[in-house]
Amino acid sequence: MANTDQINIIGKGITIRGSLTGGGGLVIEGRVEGQIALKNHLTIESSGVVEADIRADELTINGTASGNIDASTKVSINQSAKVNGDIKATRVVIEDGAVFNGSIEMDVKLPDDI
Repeated sequence: MANTDQINIIGKGITIRGSLTGGGGLVIEGRVEGQIALKNHLTIESSGVVEADIRADELTINGTASGNIDASTKVSINQSAKVNGDIKATRVVIEDGAVFNGSIEMDVKLPDDI
């Protein structure tokens, strides 16, 4: 049985091309091109560059991400981040100073009395 609490790291200077899948958390400090599908938390550090469509439970971006993002819980785009792509998530946080180019789709049910 896989340990979903495990954190894996793709270090600086490493480039991966292809599809990444897994159940544990992932921290990207290097470069990933292709597709990413995780059942846990993905963090793109400030040195990280991702050119991929991303599916994850939760995503934190400090670096550069190009591609569409689908997160089941939350996407956090921090101050140092540069994001180019469309986002689908329940919650999205964009800090002041972050660069974002794309659209955001949030499935939010509004109260009936509005």
